[in-house]
Amino acid sequence: MALTSSTISADWPCQVKPPGSYDWERSAAKWLRELVPARYGSYPTMLRHPVLLARHAQIQVQHEIRVARTALQTARAELPRLGLTESVIEHTIKMYAAEVLQLNHIARSIRAVSRALVDSNLARVPH
Repeated sequence: MALTSSTISADWPCQVKPPGSYDWERSAAKWLRELVPARYGSYPTMLRHPVLLARHAQIQVQHEIRVARTALQTARAELPRLGLTESVIEHTIKMYAAEVLQLNHIARSIRAVSRALVDSNLARVPH
């Protein structure tokens, strides 16, 4: 079953064409490559199999979420020791909180693209 633009979720990234449209997998791979360290996005296996790129992007973003949460949770205790002013600390805390929200949105978008890539792969496999 091919996915259509009417079945994509609100988390679908605007940089990726709707599933089933012309060249949508290429646009998905391009977007996913932007989310992983450059060396991963250049491996031939990752380039040939966007579903692998999606898997790695999901792992990468989950780690980034953990890092941002740790930075947020420890900021109030650790940043004063670095000689930062209260206003800088407050801005930093707000920055980390916003980053966690953004990374969670990116993780949902990766999951949506990954599901579509898996569905596309399964549709090609003879049953």
